[in-house]
Amino acid sequence: MRLKHYQEKVLKELKEYLSALADAKKEFEEIAELKPHLAKHINFPKEAWEKSTGRLVYSSKTNGLDEPLPDIYFKVPTGGGKTLVACHAIDNIQKTYLNKQTGLILWIVPSTQIYRQTISALKNREHPYRQVLDISSGGRTLIKEKTEIFNRLDVEENLVVLMLMLPSANRQNKETLKVFRDQGGFTDFFPREDDFEGHKKLKELIPNLDCFTTEMEVFGTQIKTSLGNTLKVLRPLVVIDEGHRAYGELARNTVRNFNPSFILELSATPPPNSNELVKITGRELHEEEMIKLDIHLTNKTSLDWQDTLLASFEKRNDLEKKAKEYEGNTGEYIRPICLIQVERTGKDQKDKKFIHAEDAKEYLIKKCNVPESHIAIKSSEKDDIEGIDLFANDCEIRYIITKQALQEGWDCSFAYVLTVLTNPSSATGITQLVGRILRQPFARKTKIKDLDECYVYTFRQNAKSLVSEIKKGLEDEGLGDIAGRIVSDDAGTDTGGLKDRVMQYRSGFKKFEGKIYLPKFVIQEKESWRDMNFEIDILSEIDWESINIDEIKNLSLQNKRNKEQEIALGLSDEEKELLKETGREEKSGTLEIDEVFLTRQITEIIPNPWHCFQIGEKAIKLLLEKYEREIVAANFVFIIEELKKILEKERNRLSEQVFRKMVADKKLCFFLITDKGGFELPSRIKVKSNKQLVRNDNTPIQKSLFDYVPEENINDLEKSVAIYLDEQEKLLWWYRNMSRQDYHIQGWKRNKIYPDFLAADKQEEKDDYGTVYVLETKGIHLKNEDTKYKQDVFALCNELGAKKAWKELFDEFPDHDFEFQVVFEDEWQNKINELME
Repeated sequence: MRLKHYQEKVLKELKEYLSALADAKKEFEEIAELKPHLAKHINFPKEAWEKSTGRLVYSSKTNGLDEPLPDIYFKVPTGGGKTLVACHAIDNIQKTYLNKQTGLILWIVPSTQIYRQTISALKNREHPYRQVLDISSGGRTLIKEKTEIFNRLDVEENLVVLMLMLPSANRQNKETLKVFRDQGGFTDFFPREDDFEGHKKLKELIPNLDCFTTEMEVFGTQIKTSLGNTLKVLRPLVVIDEGHRAYGELARNTVRNFNPSFILELSATPPPNSNELVKITGRELHEEEMIKLDIHLTNKTSLDWQDTLLASFEKRNDLEKKAKEYEGNTGEYIRPICLIQVERTGKDQKDKKFIHAEDAKEYLIKKCNVPESHIAIKSSEKDDIEGIDLFANDCEIRYIITKQALQEGWDCSFAYVLTVLTNPSSATGITQLVGRILRQPFARKTKIKDLDECYVYTFRQNAKSLVSEIKKGLEDEGLGDIAGRIVSDDAGTDTGGLKDRVMQYRSGFKKFEGKIYLPKFVIQEKESWRDMNFEIDILSEIDWESINIDEIKNLSLQNKRNKEQEIALGLSDEEKELLKETGREEKSGTLEIDEVFLTRQITEIIPNPWHCFQIGEKAIKLLLEKYEREIVAANFVFIIEELKKILEKERNRLSEQVFRKMVADKKLCFFLITDKGGFELPSRIKVKSNKQLVRNDNTPIQKSLFDYVPEENINDLEKSVAIYLDEQEKLLWWYRNMSRQDYHIQGWKRNKIYPDFLAADKQEEKDDYGTVYVLETKGIHLKNEDTKYKQDVFALCNELGAKKAWKELFDEFPDHDFEFQVVFEDEWQNKINELME
């Protein structure tokens, strides 16, 4: 199989790293032999990383023997051919770094679905994956499963690929797992059972081997002849598919404890602190004809889910007609498949309130005349596609009904249509399944427009939310560059290729590292404190019976016809905007009053379904006193949205009552906590930027806590405030507080408040900081209800803070204080002047 250009790029960068790694390891081994005491301080994987990539940020790893461990990531989006790249990478690592063609490859996958697909491909000698490995090993490849035995000769004379599911490598219950049990099949790798001296020497050589007894006992050391111990002895090359799934510390330690010689991880979304050697973008996949674009969104206005299913049935039929024409002209077979997401699949879960897999299947059979053999249900307890080749010409399956069983690892490029029949208030449908319909059959365009694009059908949803959910789904599939924007500076420089840099405190502020704490709302439990939780502590205490929805009577309804929309999303010609609306079509639709649907919509605001039903019923009754039923039905979606606004306002009113009562009763405290659970400003931050914030006279910023402030992360108002703060004589330091990751305040609304700036004035006599100012900036146009809420929360913080003797809570904070302020665009200079007087 010929590699794509982006796959060749991956292997080129890998070869450069491996070459540097081999040189660094050789130098390391020479030093270790001559001066062992110096070798302990040499991190050769890091040195090779810096040399080959030019990047200084590297997350160092060690194996179970505390040796430096090369551990790198390939970021390859869904549909990018991760497994093929991995097979080629194995060949390169074996030959360039490990200097061999044989040995053990431990291939770890996260799920049964991926396990079955990968093992099937690797065992098939005609498959491209297996062919790459056979070329690498000279035709001597053995594919083994966890339950299969292999011996020393197998490993010495062959390239042995051992497949293992990640849950099997979880050592929490290791004694119950076959991987760690003593089993006779692996005795070839260990001394004879009665060779106590041999066991002792091997244990000294590899200290982390599992043993039956300790040396203090009468029979001495006895090493288990387990698969786990065999891995430790063989020091395998480890390949981790969907590497982000292995980032639980328990699983991660287990993998490292196998004493690997090298770890290669592949993922569409690498976790933080991973060594991302190479990154493939969604645009690169699109240029290689790997994915279907445009994405067509049809959002039915009908409250009847059957109408949505019928529309997707008609679209799939139309696609099949075009696919047959294409086959007649080219000989290439495509059978378009429709994926249908429902709310329930369990045999004991049928309920009229929820759309069940059997409901969708029954509708397709009875109303659409679809043969039962064309329909498959894929769930945790029923798998109609198990063992079936969906690409085969004689396969009849055209509809696959699921709840979430296709979220990960499922790969069929014949999937063209996604039909989401789940609760519109839930974003999981499109977000988790959109990637399943993106792959282009045969990785090349058909040049027939309809067969080079994909289709999503939903009902009763908000168009803006739909697009947002699709973008989120693309990001989860590693296609974020298609889903969003690439930020650039005024000169148009693309920051997408910039490398992370780690920034530290300025030299003059290093004495404050680990000593800048901020207060937050906490609740005491036994001997410790925990953060206040909105759902647990506030929402659960609201008296929902006291909600007042009389305001709904003031709605003005129009006698209008409803429209449903089809929106097309595709690549823009401009680099800045990669995903844009490329088309829109409106059609007539009908609506009916559906109290159950209304109930389900407002449960996102009020968690009790019974209260929701009563409130919805009352709202409809109040409107029917003023308008005819047809008018209420025609405005039903508008009514739901307005009712949600009223309920949200009422929920906020009642939440504030609960919150303030808890404060008054001293159940909720505004405290400064310094042990675990408190907030401490970070000592290091990562920056990806090509433009540093400077003062108005173009001189560098002087008083920011960190020695670099990227201009890209700050808007015009915030930039002005930052520069003004930096020029204040009385100010000691300031910090740009990052949303969703830094200091926040949890008030009586669900969303946390992340202030824009933290700043501290000087205490000249003590060479220390005094008052810490917590500042939120707002434009004049943002003087709204949300801003009023933040002002009220900040006022409460100031009131409670004034009553605190911080020194009683924290010895190092006796003379510090806090002040919380919302500053507006038309008054911020004056406000800061007042603060700094």
